[in-house]
Amino acid sequence: MIIPSIDLMGGQAVQLIGGKERAIDAGDPRPIAETFRLAGDIAVIDLDAALGQGDNADLIKELVRMAPCRVGGGIRDVETAIRWLDAGADKVILGTAAKPEILSELPPGRVIAALDAVRGEVVTHGWTTKTGATAEDRMAEIKVLVGGFLVTFVEREGRMEGIDLDAIAKLKAAAGDADLTVAGGFTTPEDIAAADKLGADAQVGMALYSGRLHLADAIAAPLTSDRADGLWPTVVTDEHGVALGLAYSDLESLRAAVDERVGAYHSRSRGLWIKGKTSGATQELLKIDLDCDRDTLRFQVRQNTPGFCHLKTHTCWGEAGGLPALARLIAERRDNAPEGSYTHRLFTEDGLLNAKLAEEAGELAAAADKSEITHETADLIYFALTAMARGGVTLDEVEHELAQRSKQVTRRPGDKK
Repeated sequence: MIIPSIDLMGGQAVQLIGGKERAIDAGDPRPIAETFRLAGDIAVIDLDAALGQGDNADLIKELVRMAPCRVGGGIRDVETAIRWLDAGADKVILGTAAKPEILSELPPGRVIAALDAVRGEVVTHGWTTKTGATAEDRMAEIKVLVGGFLVTFVEREGRMEGIDLDAIAKLKAAAGDADLTVAGGFTTPEDIAAADKLGADAQVGMALYSGRLHLADAIAAPLTSDRADGLWPTVVTDEHGVALGLAYSDLESLRAAVDERVGAYHSRSRGLWIKGKTSGATQELLKIDLDCDRDTLRFQVRQNTPGFCHLKTHTCWGEAGGLPALARLIAERRDNAPEGSYTHRLFTEDGLLNAKLAEEAGELAAAADKSEITHETADLIYFALTAMARGGVTLDEVEHELAQRSKQVTRRPGDKK
């Protein structure tokens, strides 16, 4: 799999050759992150913090709200690592600070140890100091304390000269149960596919920024197909993971989907098919996943009305149920509820919704038996969804907020006010 990278210097996305020569100024990293997040995790490296010349902390805090990020650069102590995890980073990347006394204070599954190596020998201090140790030696010392390793082949970094598969295979064996991400030299889809077969992810920067590698090609690199037409079955879900239907993709449609961030598929009768282009039932593409066998795609989309199905239902199995369906229904009624209806009153009558929220919260707090708790919870959820709709807040935004809070290592005391 690909891990796109964003290296930050002076508030801008940059690409360096050999860690020194600035080759590309890519500008504002926010739109870059909007596209890169389609592939999943993004590696965000604060070069200024790593070099001790300031930081890009405020910008990175924005990026971790936009996409799942692995944050690295200048993280040299436990406090800084926890601060980034609390801020919403999926994982933190520690370089010279990846020592047992620091790692033992952090959640292993949220930590990646970065090892920079020149022809197999670990180097430090901006790649200027040789340590005499191999990457495999360092892995053996700390692999039980981390969830993954990031190994950069310094001699290949930014040069797009290809990868060393034998070295990657040795590193994967040394990593044990820890995940392995490799950086340096990745240029082609074949490079990414070969690393994936060995069980390693490819962290890619220069090839993406220079245009040598299209993000869609990188995502599709590990895919195979057992179909005569070579198409990839594509399971389409909404932002809550509810399956909307089945479609098919090829490289042309995948490139269109990534470029426009829409639901684009391959129609076996019409060729390239942009969902909703004629019907209005458009899709915003949120994420692309590959399954474990690397023969099926999953598109997570935000589906607009009237729905995914040609029968104008949300899914190809009819209307979906549950809280997402209720939230959509309430939101749709915000501006067109029948005059005099209770829903209309909730949206228009001053103070009514606020009073009901307070009333139902109190009744839920006082509820004692299972039936009563169920009833009062349903009431409170209904009014909470109505308050969300009134404020233009969607259920997936609330889910995202809860997911961000779950990443915090430092817990709030939660005392009553």
